[in-house]
Amino acid sequence: QVQLVESGGGLVQTGASLRLSCAGSERNFDGWTLAWFRQAPGKEREFVASIRWRDGQPYYKEILKERFAISKDDTKSTLFLQMGNLKPEDTAVYYCAARPRVRIEIDPNEYFYWGQGTQVTVSS
Repeated sequence: QVQLVESGGGLVQTGASLRLSCAGSERNFDGWTLAWFRQAPGKEREFVASIRWRDGQPYYKEILKERFAISKDDTKSTLFLQMGNLKPEDTAVYYCAARPRVRIEIDPNEYFYWGQGTQVTVSS
């Protein structure tokens, strides 16, 4: 059973930056895709970004790619999401997810493992 633990959320002001981390229990995510999703109150969970662990190929929700960057640390099996110029509409619970497939997938139902989430709140 793969475990994912997110950290790094918090309360920030508009325009601030945050870096989220997701520590995975799997020693080797080769052949996997890891992703970040977010869910705001009353809204569906939405795709933010994913990364193919084998070669680091990222994929972003188009409107976020200029402000968000996904990355990984192979040695620590840790996923990151660097978020910049945060806006109130970025307020949500951010989740880390993983699937043992290499194909890009933005549907949350295609991800097998999830973290508990970390709250990001951006005040105006």
